[in-house]
Amino acid sequence: MVLAVYEPWFGHPRHIDVGYSSQDPITLRRQIEQAKARGISGFVVDWYGDREPFIDKSYALLQSAAAQQRFNVAMMYDEANTARDEATDDALSAFEKFRKTYLSAGARGREAYLQYRGRPVIFIFPKGGQTDWNRVRSEVNQWDPPPLLIYEYRQTPFAAAFDGFYAWINPGKSGWSANGSNWGEDYLRDFYQTMQTKYPEKIAVGSAWPGFDDRRASWSLGRMMSRRCGATLADTMKLNREFNTVDHPMPFLLIATWNDYEEGSAIERDADRCEQQQ
Repeated sequence: MVLAVYEPWFGHPRHIDVGYSSQDPITLRRQIEQAKARGISGFVVDWYGDREPFIDKSYALLQSAAAQQRFNVAMMYDEANTARDEATDDALSAFEKFRKTYLSAGARGREAYLQYRGRPVIFIFPKGGQTDWNRVRSEVNQWDPPPLLIYEYRQTPFAAAFDGFYAWINPGKSGWSANGSNWGEDYLRDFYQTMQTKYPEKIAVGSAWPGFDDRRASWSLGRMMSRRCGATLADTMKLNREFNTVDHPMPFLLIATWNDYEEGSAIERDADRCEQQQ
């Protein structure tokens, strides 16, 4: 199943103007139709709990729209970048709110939520790395059914708490190249090989991306990965096909991203024509 990361914050004054609001129902329906036409079966949506009310409202609207159009959604919890106890308490509170609001019986659009083998799938985007995921795991194991927790592929003392890992835009050990030529091949090969050898019992979520450029973002670190006229997306998808074998099947491929224009990884508007990269 092909999924794509969806950013639900456009229309908020803290983010750039991309010509639409993530809270416009017509826009949401159109985006779902466009994604389905491109073989995408669901959006993985950044979500912050009570820290970002605008994003919470956008998520609610998107889950409802997805249910109407037989499309999937999943939450990607953005970890609080705070001290250990505060970050853990925030995660516990946010997960419980999400369960009650979006996964409980009678929740609007609940049927659209992504499941794997009968369990809801939750992605986690780490920030400060301070959350005690063993505590969170213990709490969510009480859910019926307990969710599958999928964490970004990186070093973590809480590997046992997660059901799997997903790859994310990363140039690998050699780092970001000044001309953007490093598209992350070494990183992806390391991810796929490690999942097969070190974590064969866990879910491996492969990833593909068209490029990256955070120079428009207010938090820019000057990082850039060239789109190479569409070759970066093609090559990252090719690597996924190489490692997605009968012996090591992967249930999901995550496109990073559908619409992150601030970090230059959007595929929504077919921005891979060479003349658009001059």
